[in-house]
Amino acid sequence: MPDWKDKIRCSFCHKKSTDVEKIIAGPGVHICDQCVELCNAILEEERLASSTEPRLPMWESMTEEQILDHLPKIAAVQAQVDDNLRDWVGHLRGRDVSWERIGASLGMTRQSAWERFRSET
Repeated sequence: MPDWKDKIRCSFCHKKSTDVEKIIAGPGVHICDQCVELCNAILEEERLASSTEPRLPMWESMTEEQILDHLPKIAAVQAQVDDNLRDWVGHLRGRDVSWERIGASLGMTRQSAWERFRSET
């Protein structure tokens, strides 16, 4: 079984946790210390410039190749979030929480929750 450190990646730059000093976990997402530093630098630059322009490349300013290169990163983050969600649902099922309550929490029916997560519990 792989170590959790091999599985966790930054949701922003997609670096492995073993390639950075620190990973901070959120609800299904993670951010590395390097991305936090970059965010802080962007916020400071914007504060000094009093700019409200977005710093991330928007679709309109990206080439098709840049967008295509970005898709695998988005898919990897989605897979990481899905894995984390399955872990949380599995923990709830371990506590005998009903599919009805889990589904209601996720905004879906009991049946939909069961169909999506049943194989993981």
